[in-house]
Amino acid sequence: MKDKIIVALDVPTKEEALAIVEELGDAVGAYKIGMQLYNAVGPEILDEVAKRNGKVFLDLKFHDIPNTVASAARTVANLGVFMFNVHASGGYTMMAEAVKALKEESEQLGVEKPLLIAVTVLTSMSEEEMQKEVGVSRSIGEQVVALAKMAKEAGMDGVVASPLEIEMIREACGPDFLIVTPGIRPRDAALGDQKRVKTPGEAVRDGADYLVIGRPITKASDRMTAVKDIVSEIESLNM
Repeated sequence: MKDKIIVALDVPTKEEALAIVEELGDAVGAYKIGMQLYNAVGPEILDEVAKRNGKVFLDLKFHDIPNTVASAARTVANLGVFMFNVHASGGYTMMAEAVKALKEESEQLGVEKPLLIAVTVLTSMSEEEMQKEVGVSRSIGEQVVALAKMAKEAGMDGVVASPLEIEMIREACGPDFLIVTPGIRPRDAALGDQKRVKTPGEAVRDGADYLVIGRPITKASDRMTAVKDIVSEIESLNM
């Protein structure tokens, strides 16, 4: 079950990030590097995490015209990450072009193709915010499923979605479509800026393939114990 856990390195410095990786090592499945850390340190942080036996989920959420995102996907093929993402709201053509470019570049380089997943609706967004501020008339569940189905048709490996939409996506997109789930909070943990959440065990029970967990692990007084407790909670609900 530990391989399902992706620890979010949402910290501002290389030193803080590597301290977490060195402490946890391969007790978790991978580490997420997002815009804050990547912009502060640059691509070298990917190599530094990899040196410490850490797989990297590069969370930069590309969202641009198809040609630009395809070019970005080609670049990522060279970086040695195991997974990265784009925004599904960029549309079918943007995603399909990224899929095509990534496959071609990975084959040309002779490297394993990273997983390419699409972000649906951010877990910090409520239905009211999505409808009033973004102008989407569907419910969040309907919007997430529509984006997930489009991502699958475009050839994406899976999607990022809140734990509340896991079962809907699984029903619409089948058992082999990856679901990466942030908005994970162990029981009694603070919600922070997350609005659509479940516990780790509930998310895995519902069909999540990967759980992205940040502060409940990285801010814990004993990070390794926090990880072990999460693994135990997952196993207790999924035996």
